[in-house]
Amino acid sequence: MKITRRAVIALTAAAIAMPAFAQEWPSEPVHVYVGFPAGSSPDLLARIITEPLAERLGQPVVVENKPGAGGVIGVQQMLANAEGGHVFGTSINGPLTTSPRLVPDIGYDVATDIAPVALIATSPLVLAVNAKNEAGDLQGFVDLAKAEPGALSYGSVGQGSGAHLTAELFDADAGIEMLHVPFTSYAEVTTSIIGGEIDAGFMAPSAALPHVEAGTMKMLGVTSAEPFAQIPDVPVMAGNAGLPETFRAELWNGFIAPASTDPAVIERLNTEINEILQDEAVQQKLLDMGWQAAGGTADDMKNRIAEDTTMWGAVLDRIEAQ
Repeated sequence: MKITRRAVIALTAAAIAMPAFAQEWPSEPVHVYVGFPAGSSPDLLARIITEPLAERLGQPVVVENKPGAGGVIGVQQMLANAEGGHVFGTSINGPLTTSPRLVPDIGYDVATDIAPVALIATSPLVLAVNAKNEAGDLQGFVDLAKAEPGALSYGSVGQGSGAHLTAELFDADAGIEMLHVPFTSYAEVTTSIIGGEIDAGFMAPSAALPHVEAGTMKMLGVTSAEPFAQIPDVPVMAGNAGLPETFRAELWNGFIAPASTDPAVIERLNTEINEILQDEAVQQKLLDMGWQAAGGTADDMKNRIAEDTTMWGAVLDRIEAQ
């Protein structure tokens, strides 16, 4: 979601009208839980936001790395330490959309235990193939897949991963059938595409770009609704090769709070984060990592969680029925 001038004016007005409590808060250091290790993409995204946020709040903002279970541990730890009103988190989409279904006894209910604050950034995936693949474009790839169902293979980092679910969504919407080959790392997926062991894979643009520039890989399409600034010449998949105009499969990262957090504090944090995301230097840092600044209201994030939960839930239904 692009942040409009009108939205910024509205957010600024909201800040002026904010209750005194939110203006006096925070009274102590703020802790932000991240469910991934230091140096990972979600960790770096969090720090891009929390460093300027600390200056704006006048209190240290401490990133607490609690890796595990695809980000679920970070959410659990945020909720376990929620008392006091100074504990928050950042999360990728998985722990808020698909993990509640995939992780037994996850220990939280997204709708009742978590308050969305603001989307930080979004990132599409690209359909990457070996540079020598005979498909010259997305339509050519779909034609190959339809000619021999199950003959084309794709790699992912396992059942239920973002790349796996995106490929399953692609299969269903394009009316094709590919063979899923799970790996333990994205590096193995990439090596296998380049080496010709598998035909394709969905991956982050930033992961594919070095190999495209080296001439060993090509990108046939991007899964965002609009062209992605990091790879403006790669066509969107939506509305192409028989895919619906609504086709979209993006990773996203958002700022969250325990549901017990005072609404005035959530409103203030939303305003501060949106203003941080307006900074061109911040936008460039995100883009360099393969992410596009998002922003918007807390309700926008709430709606995105609901939409993606429904969309990926339908994909999981199809997988379980196979």
